[in-house]
Amino acid sequence: MPINDWFKARENRKYTVTSSASGDLPDGVWVKCASCKHTLYQGDLARGAWVCPHCAHHFEMNAPDRVALLADDGSFEETDAGLTSVDPLRFNAAKPYTESLAKAREKSGLTEAIITGRAAIGGHPVVLGAMDFRFIGASMGSAVGEKVTRAFELAEAEQRAVVLVTASGGARMQEGMLSLMQMAKTSAAAERLARARLPYVSVLANPTTGGVTASFAVLADVVLAEPGALVGFAGPRLVEQTTRQSLPKGFQTAEFLMEHGMVDAVVPRPDLTVTLATVLDYLTGGCVAAGGAS
Repeated sequence: MPINDWFKARENRKYTVTSSASGDLPDGVWVKCASCKHTLYQGDLARGAWVCPHCAHHFEMNAPDRVALLADDGSFEETDAGLTSVDPLRFNAAKPYTESLAKAREKSGLTEAIITGRAAIGGHPVVLGAMDFRFIGASMGSAVGEKVTRAFELAEAEQRAVVLVTASGGARMQEGMLSLMQMAKTSAAAERLARARLPYVSVLANPTTGGVTASFAVLADVVLAEPGALVGFAGPRLVEQTTRQSLPKGFQTAEFLMEHGMVDAVVPRPDLTVTLATVLDYLTGGCVAAGGAS
């Protein structure tokens, strides 16, 4: 497939299916569960942390909602809010990269594919980050890599733990080698935090793939994942084509990876905040004061 056609197909792909229950209701009021096919009211889903009440399917969740779910009330203070990608390669495929960035900012209301900032979880001072798949598939370009790196550096400077929620399609190919360099950059920052003996907890949401999986997402002291999350480097279809073998049932799901030692625990989203607080209790010796992590 020519690269122009590939980008065009990517732009037109739909990741969430929405439909109205009747013709006189606006689009987006109802959503059909991809698992059990029940038609659900989005207001009820939002109040339930975007988890299907019938089958516990975990819907995509945006970064601001993630932060609101995990951070103690009123504790989040965003950092590097103005940091955003430019177009260093003047990339143009189906459309200019600058146009893709503008569309992503308009769609998500964010300047980049990740939100980072100071916060508290269960009273523990942390640097919290959450990726947003609405922003060009939460791909990791130079700005995302820089924000993740600065998050680790801020945590080291202020003696805080780091909690990152990842959901990404991988490297941002519109930035070429500059995007791939972020894998080494973020990995080195995670290593410096580890040498400072400060905790890092990663939460893998659906999907976490490509260069994000191959770098900072899985370098945490504790790696958690949401139920059913797709986690891997290449997608199942590509792996199957490359190895010319049928893949095991559930390959690359969070549950499969936990069975094989890549993920420490699969945690339903409603339990995630309490689980993170408990993990931070263990990793910091129960100390909740800034500078108390060991």
